[in-house]
Order: sequence, then C-alpha cells, then structure tokens
Amino acid sequence: MKRKRDAEMELLSLPALNRMAICGGTHGNEMTGVYLVQEMARRQKELGDKAWPVPIVLVLSNPRAMKECRRYSETDLNRCFTSSILSTPISDSSPYEVRRAHELNALLGPKESKEAIDVLCDLHNTTSNMGVTIISYSPNEWISLHIYKYLKMKMTSVPVRLFMVNIPINEAYSLESVGKNGFSLEVGPQPHGVLRADIYNYMKEAIELAIEWVSLFNSGAVIEGGEVETHMFHKSIDYPRDPESNQMTAAIHPQLQDQDFCCLKPGDPMFLSFSGETVCYEEEDSLYPFFINECAYYEKGIAFHLARKTTLKIPSVKVQRD
Repeated sequence: MKRKRDAEMELLSLPALNRMAICGGTHGNEMTGVYLVQEMARRQKELGDKAWPVPIVLVLSNPRAMKECRRYSETDLNRCFTSSILSTPISDSSPYEVRRAHELNALLGPKESKEAIDVLCDLHNTTSNMGVTIISYSPNEWISLHIYKYLKMKMTSVPVRLFMVNIPINEAYSLESVGKNGFSLEVGPQPHGVLRADIYNYMKEAIELAIEWVSLFNSGAVIEGGEVETHMFHKSIDYPRDPESNQMTAAIHPQLQDQDFCCLKPGDPMFLSFSGETVCYEEEDSLYPFFINECAYYEKGIAFHLARKTTLKIPSVKVQRD
C-alpha cells in the first residue's frame, strides 16, 4: 500500500516500448476495430516505416467470426487467454477460438514471457453508453494507467474512464493480457454489426493518442504521475428471473438505461418488470454501474456490472537507458 501512496513522488525507469500491437475483430461483430485496423494497415502499406513513430503490429483477431459478423464462432475468443487455457494442448477438435488464441499467443506473446509484445491494445465496441473506456487488469500496470491519464487529458469531446478488473495476470482471460503491457479500448454505444462514424472517430483519436504517448515515453521525456480516477470491479448483476423457467421477468429500468458510470444509490430504480413493477437497488453502498444492458451479456446472465470508484496514485515514468 505504501507504494501506491507514495507513487506520485517516485520516478520510475521502465523498459522502452519497442513494439506495439493493435488488434481488432476479437469479437467479429464489433465493427469499429475491424475497420480501423484495416485502415491502419492501408496506411502502413502506403507509408511503410513512416506510418507510425513506433513499430506497430496490426492484427485482425477472429477472421471466422468477422466473416460471419458474429461475436464468435464456437466460443468467446476474449475468454480464452488464461494461462491455463494457453498451456493446455490443443487438437483438431478444440474450438476454433481456442486454437486461434494459441495462434495469437504465439504471434504476440508468449504470455508472461520476455518475448511478449511490449504494448497490446485490443479494440472493442459495446452497446452500452460507456464513451471511451480503458480496461486494465492491475493497479500497478503503469503504462496502461499513464495512457489512460493521457487520453483523459487530451480527449474533450467524449468521457474517458478506466475500469480495473484487478485479478492476477495468469487468470486474465482477454487478449490484451498477452502483452507485457496491455489494455482493452471499449467504445460505445454502438449496435453490434453496425459502424457509426462518431464512434469510429473516438476510437481513432484514442489510438492515435496512445501511439503518441508511447512515442513520447520512448523519446526520454519524464512523464509526470499523479492521481487517476478508476472504477474497480465489484460484482455483476443478473436480470430478475422466473425461478422455474429461468426466463427474464424484467428489463433495465428507463431511469438506469444509458447511465453507465453514474452513481447508483440505495432505492434507485434498477429494473422494470414486464408486469409494470419497479425493482430498486437495495444494497447499502452506492456503486457505479457499467456495461448496462450490453447486448452480448444476455447469454452470460449479466444485466450490468457494479464498480467502486477510487483514486490511484501513479508514479512519474521515463524510459530506461542502457
């Protein structure tokens, strides 16, 4: 805990970020990342090494799901990157996404190795009203936290927030966990299978700023630390269900819909039953809902997540010189 309290007073020297990966299409119907990676590939082909100030590997993660315009083909690719799954031998009978996860781990990792790519950013869309949200796994992952701080300072046309999963890296299940430093960029609202120009431009701006920050860090500049606001995962909430059929009996209440990252207080409406009754939030603590009414989470039994809002102190950083 002392390290976190004193972090803003420290100056940490961290290894140079020599390679960056940007991945789209991990979920094949989240269109912004697909089209942005394709556009970046076109620019890279045209300009070569002059396209970006740092070498960038561009990856379309789930070609089969992209072709079908579906979230996944057999199983959710973005739940296939735990150390346990990646260390389990695969066969021809393994689900397509599990086999693809092993391929991506070989290309961008291996996970938790010195050969892994230095920074990995995975691009996603949500149907929820979450603006630009960075998802990270560790409160001590300084690179991702600094990139978030930079985006929040620079992007003024859309809210920028940080969601912290806060689990050990070996249990981290999503693609960005393969990199030495990794984060997911979640931008919405956007219906799946649809491309919105405003959402595309938000994601494009965020990626350009992330690349700009990496270049600034590699230049040797001292990048000041400070405080960043984050939302720490607390728990998931399911829809009300019939105890016998397990069918949903209510939808997100209109007063909660689209209120991602707004404070949910005891007594506030959460659900509106199909018979017209309001189901209210009854916990003692005020918390912050997000991924509200996310389309892809119906199959997972999740109406929304709840988070606690907290402040982290991060150190100043500079590139480590030999």
